[in-house]
Amino acid sequence: MEQATASFGLFGDSAATMLSVLIFLAVGTLAFALMIGIRAREAVRRRAVRVGLEDDASDNRRSLRYSSLKAAQKLIDYTTKHYSSADKKDVKLLRRRLMQAGIYDPNAAAYFFIARFALAVILSVSAYFLLPMLSMDGKSSFWLFLLAAGVTGYLAPSFYLDRLIGAKRQEHRAGFPDLMDLMVVCADAGLAMEASLDRVGRELGESYPSLSANIHMATLEIRAGRTMTEALEHLGDRLGLEEARSFATLIQQSDELGSSISDALRVYSDDMRHKRLSRAEEKAYSLPAKLSVPMMVCIFPTLFIVILLPVIVRMVTGNW
Repeated sequence: MEQATASFGLFGDSAATMLSVLIFLAVGTLAFALMIGIRAREAVRRRAVRVGLEDDASDNRRSLRYSSLKAAQKLIDYTTKHYSSADKKDVKLLRRRLMQAGIYDPNAAAYFFIARFALAVILSVSAYFLLPMLSMDGKSSFWLFLLAAGVTGYLAPSFYLDRLIGAKRQEHRAGFPDLMDLMVVCADAGLAMEASLDRVGRELGESYPSLSANIHMATLEIRAGRTMTEALEHLGDRLGLEEARSFATLIQQSDELGSSISDALRVYSDDMRHKRLSRAEEKAYSLPAKLSVPMMVCIFPTLFIVILLPVIVRMVTGNW
């Protein structure tokens, strides 16, 4: 101890500095050793988790759930391969309807046919076991209800798809005039058609998400090498609107004739705005006719009861 104090005394004022350096080196060495130990432990833990996942995967491969998922995937792949190779008109029409409904999955046609077959079988079997509980076993109406259940299950996916198409088409028809107005603004600002579509698609993302997604796909087709006319024609097919097909024809004719696209867009935008106003006026004018049925069913019987009930009570009781 006296030697250490003497040695520090040789350094004079730097003795405190040397002591601080030695303490720093000791703490750094200890921290480095702890870090190496923690990293080694973490590596061992990761290897153990990986081994456990491999064991779980091997166990899942022998499970019933894994076998069921694998069988379902094989069924979907077979149905997709079968119907993708067919060039029939009904299959092409189904793919177009699926795109108009906003379903772009490559296996969507297979899902549709599987759902239609499964619903027909499930509803038929359910009717077969439920109808005898309603005392309809052995009657001629039993087979009629059984056939109706099968037909309903077979046609239910088509009805659901029609509802999706109607909802998407309503959204597209409501947002198309706004699309044309924004296209006019972009054309007046000096943007090209591709840049205008890209910008307008991003602006309509919150208000009309389906329309924005279709516009984004049209811009991707243009970047992939398609011409503007082909991309707009495909956009019109996906939207299912006659206004979109007319818009594609307008751009094609303006390009071929060399006329001003900005002026053509402005005229077409005014036409779309007038059409939207006409649809709103048509709905407003048809409202009284639509309200007549609820009034006759709900309001008029109540009024008759309120007016005639006192008279009926007096007639029954004889108090005039």
